Amino acid sequence: MAAVVLTQCRGAARCYGAVHCVLTTRSQGVRQKSSAVQYVSRPDLPKLAYRRVKGKSPGVMFLPGYGSNMNGPKAEALEEFCRSLGHSYVRFDYSGHGASEGVFSEGTIGSWKKDVLFMMDEVAEGPQILVGSSMGGWLMLLAAIARPEKTKALVGISTAADHFVTEFKSLPLQTRKEFEEQGVWKFPTKCNEEGVYTVSMDLLKEAENHCVLQSPIPITCPVRLIHGLKDEDVPWHISMQVAERVLSNDVDVILRRQGQHRMTDKDDIKLMVYTIDDLIDKLTTMA
Repeated sequence: MAAVVLTQCRGAARCYGAVHCVLTTRSQGVRQKSSAVQYVSRPDLPKLAYRRVKGKSPGVMFLPGYGSNMNGPKAEALEEFCRSLGHSYVRFDYSGHGASEGVFSEGTIGSWKKDVLFMMDEVAEGPQILVGSSMGGWLMLLAAIARPEKTKALVGISTAADHFVTEFKSLPLQTRKEFEEQGVWKFPTKCNEEGVYTVSMDLLKEAENHCVLQSPIPITCPVRLIHGLKDEDVPWHISMQVAERVLSNDVDVILRRQGQHRMTDKDDIKLMVYTIDDLIDKLTTMA
């Protein structure tokens, strides 16, 4: 049964030490040297750009949001944290995103899911804690269903499961028809410089094949879902729906009263790191 929990860390002393180290260096502008950008080739598919830190198991893999990349504050903070604990870490750009090859407008939920699975199979070492932000939270769920043996835990941040599909279908019929004639759906957001997301009709149609909220979600590992009550892009109740549908008996939903969609404030990042640290502690204790 899912639980809505407070945002206070319950971790051991090492949790506070590691997190304090990460947040102090960030606030002082002092950064450890970031991992180098590398590229991995795939037959007949775009090369993917990634950064990797080798270390202990379980590893952590960060999945960014729609139109985002591996160089955001959450992804960078996680690298510093994993490095401080000696755990492996992978962050990467989907095809058509960031430094990876490919055309953004040609991407789909299915093609980006393949990117995630390829990175899990060919780049990451051992079992992973998947950390998905926004659309990355949707892809996180799809990857966990496809690779249960490689997925040790999930941490969703502003999880956008099925979001494009459900939001589009909630529009008035005439409005939907107008967007369908244009071939793209544009809607406002505060998460990019353009102030608008542009989603192709091809992506929307293909995304219907990957919806997960209409039936039980066959995921049994620990799941943590962090969401802001002031998220204007993805409603927090989506995280509640995910929590209700996953089959896991170890599910927490963590709601932040002042949290917005990107969850990049200092306290947001602190909560994310605390949550992952608790999971690492739990998984290594169980091992």
